[in-house]
Amino acid sequence: MRILITAPYNENGRKVLSEKLGEIIYKPWKANGRAYNEAELMALLKETDAEALITEHDQVSSKVIEAFPDLAFIAVCRGTPSNVDIRAAAEKGIKIFHTPARNAQAVAEMFIANVVSFLRKTVPAMKWLESAQWKEGAQSSYLEFKGNELAGKTVGMVGFGAIGQAIARLLKPWPCEIRYYDPFLRTAMPGCKQISLEEVFKTCDIVSIHLPANEQTAGIIDKSLLSGMKKDAIFVNTARSMVVNQDDLLEILENKSIRGAIIDVFDHEPPDARDYKLIRLDNVLATPHIAGATFEVEDHHVDILNRQLLEWFDKNPALAGLSGNGLKNDKHSK
Repeated sequence: MRILITAPYNENGRKVLSEKLGEIIYKPWKANGRAYNEAELMALLKETDAEALITEHDQVSSKVIEAFPDLAFIAVCRGTPSNVDIRAAAEKGIKIFHTPARNAQAVAEMFIANVVSFLRKTVPAMKWLESAQWKEGAQSSYLEFKGNELAGKTVGMVGFGAIGQAIARLLKPWPCEIRYYDPFLRTAMPGCKQISLEEVFKTCDIVSIHLPANEQTAGIIDKSLLSGMKKDAIFVNTARSMVVNQDDLLEILENKSIRGAIIDVFDHEPPDARDYKLIRLDNVLATPHIAGATFEVEDHHVDILNRQLLEWFDKNPALAGLSGNGLKNDKHSK
């Protein structure tokens, strides 16, 4: 089997796949300076005569899938395969893999770092210091930037999957009380309390969003929920911008109806004028979609995906030798 890998994939991970599954063609998008667009990806698939694809951010549209309907699988090194036309792939019988939880630890650590920074007024204190505003009196900064501790806060999660649970585990020793809303979670996490969506917003000191982007979640976080938050509460979104009504969030923050927000995702990336209105508010700590950006995340997605692929091929051994053997028929015989 010939597998085109355009995702960052470490040498050991590539070696394991090569030994087990066949030829690896490694063309990571980083060397291109950006993800491959539709035309570029189609050209690569044709050039390499690939029989399977491992991608990260590339545009795997219905047009790509129509042109290469015999791919054995499309594997996406992301928490959700949002860059792939899932419906088109399903119609062609192409197996889809993705790597949930690859960035759970990274996002959890960033959550704590940014929440502590916000509570302790670290960013404005640094700007104050850099601008040489520290005059006579050693206590001026102490009084100006006195903040709050994270310990003892009630933290509410909207969505309690791998990332929410990773945050909960890290927060317990502080200690913090963890509450969450997740109608799809069947097994409760010990020490965490499941409550309604409305209760999360009304009762928690920090509300953190961990929802996937889909038709059901689009704009689900709106003024009716945001306006119910405590006056001194903090809103955090490291998930997807589309799950929040950004006009409602902007209004709540401009009116200082809550203490502030920590935002890592935006409607437009790079931001447009409205996004920058949100970013530049003095009660917002904004970062450029980097909550999951660690070198370790790339190692995590390799481990997760290799495990999935090898398990799948162990159950379907004929698939590993597809090269030149009539892929279409072999694939649909599984």
